[in-house]
Amino acid sequence: MTATHALRERSRRSSIALHLTVIAACLCAVIPIAWVLYVSLRGPDGWKDPASFDGGLSLTNFRYVVADTAFPRWFLNSVIVAGLTTVIAVLISASAGYAASRLRFPGRAPLMWLFLVTQMFPIAVLIVPLYTTFSTLGLIDSALGLVLAYCSTAVPLCAWLMKGYFDTIPTEIDEAGMVDGLTPFGTFFRLVLPLARPGLAVAGFYAFITAWGEVAFATAFLSSDKQKTLATGLQGFVGQHTSEWGALTAASVLIAIPAAAVFFYAQRHLVTGLTAGGTKG
Repeated sequence: MTATHALRERSRRSSIALHLTVIAACLCAVIPIAWVLYVSLRGPDGWKDPASFDGGLSLTNFRYVVADTAFPRWFLNSVIVAGLTTVIAVLISASAGYAASRLRFPGRAPLMWLFLVTQMFPIAVLIVPLYTTFSTLGLIDSALGLVLAYCSTAVPLCAWLMKGYFDTIPTEIDEAGMVDGLTPFGTFFRLVLPLARPGLAVAGFYAFITAWGEVAFATAFLSSDKQKTLATGLQGFVGQHTSEWGALTAASVLIAIPAAAVFFYAQRHLVTGLTAGGTKG
C-alpha cells in the first residue's frame, strides 16, 4: 500500500467518523423535541402509553390549551414583556456599546467591567435585592417591573457584544458623518447602526430569549393570574399529585414556535447585515 493510498484511506475513515459524530449530535438534539411533539399529539392520556398507536394522533391537547385555559392571556403577557425587554435592552446596550467603543470618558473601563461583574451573580442572588427595590417602587406584580428585571441581566452582556461589534466598524465612518454635518446622534443612528445590524440581531435575539423562557424572576415578581406569563402559567399544569402532561407538551410546542420564528428572523438579518457591511466601495 502506497503512502498516498494510506493517506486517502485515513482521510476517508476520518470523514466517516466525523459525519457519524455529527449525525449522533443532531439526533441527541432532535429526538427530545420530536418526542415532546409526538406526546402532544397523542391526546390527554397518550403519554401514559406512548408506544401504543390506539387512537392515532389528534389536536385535542392543543384545543384544550388554547380554548379551555388562560394560555392566550399568558401568551399575550409574555409577548408584551419579551417585546419591551428586547426593545429597551437593544437601545440601551447599543448606546452603551457605542459610547464605550468611540468615546474616551472617565470611568469607561470601570463601567464595562461593572457590566461584566453583574453577569457573575446567579439569578437567585439578584432576586432579593430586586424584589426589595421593586417593592419600594410599587413594581411588584407588574409587567414593567419584570421588564426591568430582565433588562438587568440582558443589557450587560448585550453591551459587551455591541461594543465588540462597534470596534470592528471603522471610525472613518463617524468622521465622514461629522464632515457632512451630522450630529453625533445622527451619525450613530443613520450611519453606524445600519452597519451594526448583525450585532443588533444577535443582541435582540438574546434579550428576547432571556425574557421569553425565564422562570425565576417571573415566579418571584408576579402573583396575580392577570399578570402571569407563560413561564408561571405552565406551572399550573403540574400539580402535587398529578400532572397534565398532554397539555404541558402542547403548550411547550406552542411556546417554541415564536422563539423559532424570532431566531430565523434574526438569522436572516444577520446574513443580510454581514453582506451589506462587508462590501467596500
